[in-house]
This record gives sequence, C-alpha cells and structure tokens, in this order.
Amino acid sequence: MLFTHDTEVALQGAVDLVNTHDPTDGSDTLTTVDQLDDFVTRWGWTGPIRHDEDELEQVRALRPLFRELWQRDEEGVVALVNAMLADNRALPRLVRHDQWDWHLHATPDDAPLATRMAVELAMAVVDLVRAGELGRLGTCGADDCQDVLVDLTRNRSRRFCSTTCGNRVAAAAYRERQAAGPEGHAESS
Repeated sequence: MLFTHDTEVALQGAVDLVNTHDPTDGSDTLTTVDQLDDFVTRWGWTGPIRHDEDELEQVRALRPLFRELWQRDEEGVVALVNAMLADNRALPRLVRHDQWDWHLHATPDDAPLATRMAVELAMAVVDLVRAGELGRLGTCGADDCQDVLVDLTRNRSRRFCSTTCGNRVAAAAYRERQAAGPEGHAESS
C-alpha cells in the first residue's frame, strides 16, 4: 500500500514521539525544551513554536494517547481518532507550503504544536483505517522492548522498532543455536 508522504511522516513522527518514553522503566528522552526543539526540527514541524516548558508538557502528554492507537482494536482506534479530531475542532483543508505540495491541514496555522500533532496523527490514522491497513501499527518483536513501530514496507515484514533490536534478537538466537550443539546442523563430509 502506498500512502501519501504527509501520512507516512505523521505516522513515523508519532512513533518517534511515543518511543521517547518507555512505560516499563520510565526512561524518557524528551525532558527539555531543547530536546523538543530538536524533535520539531527533525520532523519538520511548521507553524508557531513557543519553545517553553508548557509546550513541552503538552507534547509529552500526547505520548500515552498516541500509544493507545497501537493498543486498541479497530473500533477503539476509530473512537479515539474521532475524539482527537472533535476535541481539537479539526476542519480539513488543502494547503501547500515550504517544500510540501498539496496536502491536508486540519487545524489553524497558529494552533498550538500539541494540537497540530494530535490532529496530524489522527488524519494519518484515518488513512490507515480507510485502507484497511491498521495492521501496519505494531510493537517491537523484541521481548524486552515496548517501542511502537509503523510498518511501511511493501510486504509488511517489519518486526522490530530498530536495527538495534533486530540485531540483538538475531544475535541471541544465534547464541542459542550454538549452545544447543550440533543437533539440527547438517554434517559435512
């Protein structure tokens, strides 16, 4: 399935935001305004940015809400997306700016960053629901990782949130096979 560029960026940016907080150990990589500024720059957010603690806390507060999208069934996702759109008074319109060709915005240009982020993700998830592609939202296949991911591969083969997790699982499986001994290995003549 081919998604529009703004849908893919919104989904990937939301993954990055959710994964700044690990709910199992409480680790957090989004604790300062400077870190938020880096995040905003990395994902190309436009519009007003206040660069203050209040804005940081509003964005951080989105993480559990966004994570819910990865944990709910289709009906639950639809209910949450509809609430996100209604709560933020989303009104879609076509816009073109900066390096972006025509795409949808559903908030005023001067809306708070957290509002724009919530609505952008909600609109991206609308595309997933309509295409029957909610299965592209997943969690990392590593037993010790709770990070979320979005699988944008053609064959839906992504299992890990990062190469690091994939390599760690592969190395552990290799060590396990080696420890098991020669059983199951073809003997050479």
